[in-house]
Amino acid sequence: MARSYKRTWLYVGREFLLSFSVAFLFFFFIFFVNQILVMAEEIFAKRVPFWDVMRLVAYSLPWVVMMSFPFGSLVGALMAVGRLASDNEALAFAASGVPARQLLVPLVVLGIAFSAVSFVMNDYFLPLGTIRYAEIYRRIVYSNPSLEIAPLSIKKLDDLTVVTGTVEGRTFRDVVLIDRSAERNRRVITARRAHLEERERGVVSLVLEGVFTHASFPKEGDRYDYTTSEELVYNISLKSVAASLGTPSPSQQSSVDVWRQISEKAAAERALTAERDARAAGLAWALAGRLRALSEAADRQPAAVEKIRREAEESLQRYTAERDRDVRDRSLRAYLLEFHWKFAVPAGCLVFAFFAWPVGLSARRSGRSVGFAVGLFVAIAYWGMLVAGRTFGVRLNVSPAVAMWLPDAAVFGSGLVVALVRPGGRR
Repeated sequence: MARSYKRTWLYVGREFLLSFSVAFLFFFFIFFVNQILVMAEEIFAKRVPFWDVMRLVAYSLPWVVMMSFPFGSLVGALMAVGRLASDNEALAFAASGVPARQLLVPLVVLGIAFSAVSFVMNDYFLPLGTIRYAEIYRRIVYSNPSLEIAPLSIKKLDDLTVVTGTVEGRTFRDVVLIDRSAERNRRVITARRAHLEERERGVVSLVLEGVFTHASFPKEGDRYDYTTSEELVYNISLKSVAASLGTPSPSQQSSVDVWRQISEKAAAERALTAERDARAAGLAWALAGRLRALSEAADRQPAAVEKIRREAEESLQRYTAERDRDVRDRSLRAYLLEFHWKFAVPAGCLVFAFFAWPVGLSARRSGRSVGFAVGLFVAIAYWGMLVAGRTFGVRLNVSPAVAMWLPDAAVFGSGLVVALVRPGGRR
């Protein structure tokens, strides 16, 4: 009759859940405070209504929960297994004929469950929260335009860029406005002072003083105009301000939406690559013709050699420029990195649970405190690897899959090594 380890699994699972709860709350508090600090200057300092602030905070929580689960799983598993080892309960299990690998079963099961919750938070609730956040933020901007036009800042609003200096009360100093007309003519407006007024619903007016305007007309050669005035009223539609929030970034979209964008961008890149290669092939054929003509002219028409040689050099330059033309979509790599991030980080819950099993069993005293300390160290290292992987993936053209999954692979490999070298690890 097969032996049942259900009681062992339940006991270890309860220990893991207790430790996970403590660790989760710890990381939740850290990420939550960080989120509050990020929002503090932008939201809290602008006298936004209290309940709107609470809703904005609530809609930013999915990211906090998503990031807290993997690190909570790591520290919680290390604390739980470390406590069992330091109190000799793991030894008692072994003496009772319970293999050490059976202690891993509840860790793996709960790790899978935590990974699923983290993924759902990241893939469903985070995009949903982003949409709700943007809706509330747009409404706040309509009632408080100064939220988007702040001192000592550069703000992009559709075809308008606003650069502001210091502020005294409601008056900005040293303001620069850069905009483009429908004909793509650029205008630069500088002012010594400016202040905000909402003269009609849906429009915020910048009343500029001491104005100098410079306008350029690229389609008309070197033509440009400049004007000066004591005062100028520049109207900004709040629809433009709201539109400046833009569409959600890849991190704020579901994996399905991100993959759809990847497919579209990859198809467009392949089309551009095929077009470039076809044009390069045509230029190569023309270059070959020039070289043949040059070879023939050298024997039959010496006077035409110089002209044909210049034409051949021009053909070579055109061919080289077309062959080396970069048609890659830079944003495609960012989408690929984010797609792998959406799976790699939640999978960390399971990887961390496995890592904690051999490492926690190696503890001999102060199991919970040692597990907590080791967990923090590994969490910091893991986060550093994630940040480095994202940076390398963007700047050094490292494969997005490698960049995002390498931290998980490193943690899993470390746990596997510890499991093999630990006394009894090969049994």
